[in-house]
Formats: sequence, C-alpha cells, structure tokens
Amino acid sequence: MNSPAVYRIDRQFDAPRALVWRTWTEPELLARWYGPGVKTIIHGYDLRPGGAWLNEMQWGDKSDLSKMAFLEVVPQEKLVWNHSSTNRDWTIIANPMMPDWPRVLLTTVTFEDREGGTLVKMTQVPVGASAEEEACFARMMAGMSKGWGGGFAVIDQILSDLKG
Repeated sequence: MNSPAVYRIDRQFDAPRALVWRTWTEPELLARWYGPGVKTIIHGYDLRPGGAWLNEMQWGDKSDLSKMAFLEVVPQEKLVWNHSSTNRDWTIIANPMMPDWPRVLLTTVTFEDREGGTLVKMTQVPVGASAEEEACFARMMAGMSKGWGGGFAVIDQILSDLKG
C-alpha cells in the first residue's frame, strides 16, 4: 500500500510564540481567522488531550460542521488533533459536500521561535482512509493552501492588533 498523501504548510509570523499560540487556542481569536471569508462559530473548545473543538462555518444558508478531537497539547509548542466532518449532534460523518473526503485527518501544528518571530508548521494526513478518500485528498491538496493562507493573513492582522 502506498503511503498517504501529506499536506504541509509552513508560515513565519512576525510575533512572539506566546501571541501566535493565542490565535490558535483562544476561541474568540480563532473564530476571527479560521475559515476566512465565512462566519465561524465555535460551539465548544476544550483545549486538552481528550477535549474537542466544535466548529461551524456558515455562508449564506449553508453550514459546514467539524470536530477537532485533541490528542496532544503542549503549550506554545504543539497541537495535535483528529479533524472530522460532523452532523449537528457532533457525530462524525462523511463530508456532505465531498463524500470521498477522508473522514479523519490527523492534524499536527508546531510553533518554533525563529528569527525574532514564530514559525508555524502544519501537516494533515488522512487516517484510515479508503483508496478513494486518499485520492480525493491528494487531488484537493493543491488548493488547500489558499484557504489556510487566507486565514494566516488574518492572523497577521490579529497579531498586529495584539502587539499594538
């Protein structure tokens, strides 16, 4: 069997690690940048291994619900979660907009001091995915940086506000 596709994005932020960490771990800040261009509602955020982030992105009359089940939390260093689409009861389901999307993505985010700022490295890899899900993920990887990059641009503004 082939190794699963791995999506990776790295981004340098011009701010101390403690501030960058806040943008990923304080729900009011996270809701400002996660899902740029849509309304993000965080229904729950329990930042601990075994805890979960319950997220809804809305645009028009549509919603996308997801659950991020935290596996590892090392303050200001690392976040690891399983990312899944859910129904309104927060039960994991196939993605309603893309049925061949993997049901679970293992997401790892690290934070490192770098050149007076913070380097964030993020990877996502399908877990237990079928061949069709792996292929869908591999096809979609090329466009994923647009969404994450848009969110990271909003983080830049949030960090400027926090520093100012």
